[in-house]
Amino acid sequence: MPLISSWQLANLRSYFCDPTPMQKTLALLLILVIVDACSSGKAALKKGNYYEAVLESVHRLRSSPDNKKAKAVLAEGYKLAVDYIDTDIQNAITADDPAKWRNAVKGYESINYLADQIKTSPGAKKVIPNPSTRFKELADAKGKAAEESYQYGITALMKNTREDSKQAYFSFKDANNYEPGYKECIEMMTQAEFNATLRIAYEEINASRINYGSLQPVIRSVERQFLSFRPMSQKDTVPPHQYLRIIFNGYQEDGRASVTTSTEEVKTQVKTGTKKGADGKDQDVMETVSAKVTYFHKVKNGVAHGSFSVTDVESNAVLQNQNVSGNASWQYDWATYSGDARALTSNQANLCKLRETNPNDQYLYNQAMSNLQSSLSSQLKGFYSKY
Repeated sequence: MPLISSWQLANLRSYFCDPTPMQKTLALLLILVIVDACSSGKAALKKGNYYEAVLESVHRLRSSPDNKKAKAVLAEGYKLAVDYIDTDIQNAITADDPAKWRNAVKGYESINYLADQIKTSPGAKKVIPNPSTRFKELADAKGKAAEESYQYGITALMKNTREDSKQAYFSFKDANNYEPGYKECIEMMTQAEFNATLRIAYEEINASRINYGSLQPVIRSVERQFLSFRPMSQKDTVPPHQYLRIIFNGYQEDGRASVTTSTEEVKTQVKTGTKKGADGKDQDVMETVSAKVTYFHKVKNGVAHGSFSVTDVESNAVLQNQNVSGNASWQYDWATYSGDARALTSNQANLCKLRETNPNDQYLYNQAMSNLQSSLSSQLKGFYSKY
C-alpha cells in the first residue's frame, strides 16, 4: 500500500539522483509530512475521534484523490461519526439535559458540515456517494433551542446580578440567532445589556499650568461592551455606579542635557607599501598606527505625571487610587579623535563625523505624554478587567 503518489516519488528520485545536502533535507521533510498526514486520520479513528478522522481523510483526499489509507479511514469512520453524533443527541434528549436542544443544533450542523465537505471532495465522494444530512431535524431543533435559550435567559435575568445579566444577554442573543425575531428577544437583550452594564461618570482634571490637550483617547481605549463611560458634566437620568477622576499633574524635564565622556586608545596595522623579500617575492610593508578616541553621550530626560481614582457612588468607598507616569529620554552620541585616522574602525569614523546637537524638547514631551497615556490605559484596563 503506497504512502506517496507516483509524482511525489518521481520528485524524490530526482532529488536523490544527485542531491545537495539541502535537497536531502527537503526530501526527508516531505516524506515525514506525507506519512504524518496519512497516519493522523487513522490515529484519530483509533482514539474514537471519528469526526476529526473523517475531516482529516476528506482533506487528504482533496489533494490526493487515490490515497488508499484516507479512503479506508473515511469508509470506516464516516458511519461511526454520524452514529456517534446522533446517539449523543438522543441521549441528551432522553436525560433531559438543560442544553439538549442547543447541543442538538451543534450536532446536526456537524453532520451537515461533514456532508458538505464530502460533496466538495471528488475523492471522498467516490467513497461516500450519498452523505447523510439532517436539515429537517436541524430546523426543528433550532426552534426548540430558541425556546431553551430564551428560558435560560429569563432565569438568569431574574437573578439580578451583573454577571447573570451578561449570561442572559448572550442567551437571548443565541435565541434570536436560532430563530430571528423569536418572542421579545431583542427587547430582552436590550434590558439584559442595560442591567449588565457598569456606568462610570468621569472627569479630567488639569492640576498643572500646561495645556496638554485631553486624555480622552485613554477612555476610548478602555470602553467595551458592558462598560459605559460618560463625562460627569453630561446629565443623565440614569445614575452612575462609579466616579472616575483622571488628574494630569504636570510635566518635568531636565534643566539641561547631561554629557558623559569616555576615551579609548586604538591601534591597528596598515599596509604602507611592498618590498622584495629574501626569496625575491613581494612582501607587504606594515605600519602600526594609533589614535585616541573620545566618546560623548548626551542625555535629557522628561516625565509626565498623572493619577486616577475610582469611587463607588453608593458607598463612597475609594476602589482604586493610582499614580501613573510616562517617561521619555532623548539621547545622542558622537566622538572626536586625535592621532591617525587610519586606526579608526568604520563605526568610530562615522561617530567622529557627527557634531554635537541639542535635544528635541518637543519630541521629548510628545514621547512622555504618549507613554503616560499608555500607562494610564494599561492601569485602567487592569482595574476594569474584573468587571
